[in-house]
Amino acid sequence: MCRNIKTLYNFDPPANDEEVSAAALQYVRKISGFNKPSQANVEAFEQAVAEVTEVSARLLDRLVTTAPPKDCEVEAAKRKARVGSPLRRLAICSRSASRSCRRCPPGPPLSVVRMT
Repeated sequence: MCRNIKTLYNFDPPANDEEVSAAALQYVRKISGFNKPSQANVEAFEQAVAEVTEVSARLLDRLVTTAPPKDCEVEAAKRKARVGSPLRRLAICSRSASRSCRRCPPGPPLSVVRMT
């Protein structure tokens, strides 16, 4: 239901309103347990997203640091490198599951697969 919420502070270029709003939406989805609220809860859900967006934007505006701003593209490349290739993800998944999971196609045991 909820992707990881990414850090928005101290980036060059700074986070825009859309990114702050998307993070607020993910936060409200996570704590409410709703990906899409029922009609009875839509108003409360949308109000919560608006309030979290406002408070988050205010927080980001007030924070100060002496650290140089991070580059968005460099940080995205680091995230991608941590996740790795599809084969690497498959190996991690296969290692952690005692039986094959729905993401792992049938194939040789991990001990047969060589990872570089």
